[in-house]
Amino acid sequence: MVRIRLRRMGSRHQAVYRIVVADKESPRDGAFIEIIGTYNPRTQPETVTLKEDRALYWMKVGAQASDSVLQIFRKTGTSARFERLKSGEAPDVLLAEAAAQTAAAPAIDPRTRIGRVITAKPAA
Repeated sequence: MVRIRLRRMGSRHQAVYRIVVADKESPRDGAFIEIIGTYNPRTQPETVTLKEDRALYWMKVGAQASDSVLQIFRKTGTSARFERLKSGEAPDVLLAEAAAQTAAAPAIDPRTRIGRVITAKPAA
C-alpha cells in the first residue's frame, strides 16, 4: 500500500517536512517514491508548497494520506478538489483553481515563530 506522509528534515528543533509518497512499510525518513511538496510549520503563516497535480494523481490511483497530511490537504483545499475530481469535474479546471489560490496566498514572513523573541531596546 502506498501512503502520502511527512518526512522530517532540518536540524534539531528546526523541523521542516517534505510531503512524500512512500510505501507503507518503509520507515518515516526512509525510502520514498516521489516528493510532492514541503511543509514548514515554523513560518508565519505556515508554508505549504504542493504539486497539486501529483497529489491528485496519487490519490486517484489509491494512495492513502496520513492524518497530518490530510489536515494539510484540507487547509489547502486539495481534499475538496479531489472529491470534485472523483465526481467527474475536469482536472484542468481544478489545477487552474489551485494555481489561482496559490497566487493569491498572503506573503510569508521569513521570521520563524519558534525560538525568536523580539524585544524592544530601551531608549538611552
